[in-house]
Amino acid sequence: MAKTSSRSFVARVFGGLVALLDGTRRLLLNVLLLLLVAAALVWIWQRWHTPRLADRTTLVLELSGAIVDQPRAGSAREQALAQLRGGSPSERRLRDVLAVLDAAARDEQVTQAVLLLDDLEGAGLVTLREVAAGIGRLRAAGKKVVAWGAMYDQRRYYLAAHADEVWLHPMGAVVIEGFGRYRSYYKEAFDRLGVSANVVRAGKYKNAAETFAANGPSPETVESDRALYGGLWSSWTGGVERARRLPPGSVMGYIDGLPGTLQAVGGDAARLAVQAKLVDALKTRDEMRKTLIERGAEDKKHKTFKQVSFGEYLARIDPDAGASPSASVGVVVAQGEIVDGRAGPGRIGGLSTAEQIRRAREADDVKAIVLRVNSPGGSAYGSELVRRELELTRAAGKPVVVSMGDLAASGGYWISMAADEVIADEATITGSIGVVGMIPSAEEALGKLGIRSAGTTTTWLAGAMDPKRTPDARLVATVQSAIDHVYGQFVGLVARERKLATAQVDAVAQGRVWSGNDALKHRLVDRLGTWSDAVAAAHKRAQFADGTVPRLRYFEPAPGRLQQVLKGFGLRDDVAARFEARLGALLGDDVPGSAGDASGAESAATAALTVGVGLGLLHPELAAALLTDLAWLGDVAARRQPFVTATHCLCAAP
Repeated sequence: MAKTSSRSFVARVFGGLVALLDGTRRLLLNVLLLLLVAAALVWIWQRWHTPRLADRTTLVLELSGAIVDQPRAGSAREQALAQLRGGSPSERRLRDVLAVLDAAARDEQVTQAVLLLDDLEGAGLVTLREVAAGIGRLRAAGKKVVAWGAMYDQRRYYLAAHADEVWLHPMGAVVIEGFGRYRSYYKEAFDRLGVSANVVRAGKYKNAAETFAANGPSPETVESDRALYGGLWSSWTGGVERARRLPPGSVMGYIDGLPGTLQAVGGDAARLAVQAKLVDALKTRDEMRKTLIERGAEDKKHKTFKQVSFGEYLARIDPDAGASPSASVGVVVAQGEIVDGRAGPGRIGGLSTAEQIRRAREADDVKAIVLRVNSPGGSAYGSELVRRELELTRAAGKPVVVSMGDLAASGGYWISMAADEVIADEATITGSIGVVGMIPSAEEALGKLGIRSAGTTTTWLAGAMDPKRTPDARLVATVQSAIDHVYGQFVGLVARERKLATAQVDAVAQGRVWSGNDALKHRLVDRLGTWSDAVAAAHKRAQFADGTVPRLRYFEPAPGRLQQVLKGFGLRDDVAARFEARLGALLGDDVPGSAGDASGAESAATAALTVGVGLGLLHPELAAALLTDLAWLGDVAARRQPFVTATHCLCAAP
């Protein structure tokens, strides 16, 4: 009796567990079904029920965060989450900004636009010039554009200057500083610590690792920097002075007149900006609102002007409207540092970016490829993987056009060579055709602590890259030979692709960086132009049939799994990302997405820990700069391979 009762109890428990599992399974399937139905409804709503804009609507271009060609890994979802939580995205895609400006230029309902730039945190000069050109197209369509800000730094003011009017808060200022930078030089500190960088390079201007091996810039670095920054500064001042219709030299006069001119107006920086004709009027935010109501249309319900935000307007745009689904120009974005293997968005993986190019080449609808480059370089091997895929693409009969953004230097130039046409902006930083390597050693530093390194090896090369030991002279000679070989390969490729004599290339190589203007003079690029010019060049080379309107098809790192499902219902990338983000917020931000690349993270963390205590007492920006430098050095040390070479300029757009 007892045994029967016990068995009955076990059976009931087991049956209950089975029922629970079955119910859970049904619940999860039902939830998934509901999510898919909801996604379909969102798609239908987006395509068919977007409310029409009111007449005389004002486009509010609040450009927050940084403007980039490709947001960093995970940032699409992070930005969507930030917007859902009431925040601002940390990065905006340049192509989205241009799409909004160009769509508004054609939209009869949009009669004016206001630029709000106080939260703009980053953009290179080429990016600013692209956006400024978009603002110019909006104005040319008869739309009035005004800019308002509480504080204009150099980036913000460049865009503001291209508006019809520039308004400034009465307590604000226009802060223009010029271009240039001060590097940190570590040799003396390393000497005191007993650390040696042992820099090996090819190219007398190749200064990527100079900061680790010297106490100040070399004459070649001074010469190169002076020419580069001078050219970029001329581009910036010329653009502002033409936009504001100021005499040449006005910007330099504004800077050189300080502090006397500011003292003359009692320290009132806003008044000085008006006096210098950098600003048209001083307005508080409510005065700005009142003026826009008078010029546009009043929204009585919300007691403001009728308006549409950047994000709302972007969601209305169909980038493929009127385009043929069977005729495309493939676009691959190569942004960030170049690494050997795979990398997420915002970095270039030798393998992953090459795969994107290969996918574009093998797509039947893609007739040409545009490679958008915005990179300081990195791994020579990773660069060659990308270049080779572009070479194969041309061999397959598909034209390749390179569009250089803010930066296409060293490895960034390497990947640009295998193209039918290379288009740069006058302010692009390019060149840096050189190679550098390092063999860090801390044997002396460890000796000061009483730590010694000893052991037995079967060859002199075993353990030769161990940073606990001073490099063997044979190792240094070996690395120098490898670097000289890669440099020769680099120069040879440039000579072949640019149809120049090797001696000509070597004369303008040597690791020197050039502005786009100078690169054109030295025949390192084919012509100067914009992103739109590169797309038009690809259209022309693809020889589409008359009347065909090709679409731009982007080949980028794969989205998260849920985004892929949502895209299967026809949702656009940004809508799918936002939907996934909302679900992530509800589920504790735990929805699986595409994994970012962790390459270099351990070495960066090691470098950070090494100096972290001291840096904690420093200014955050200084600490960040030092950590960036030392993380790169730590990454080199962590590789511990005697033949690793780097095509990196360690430079950034000003």
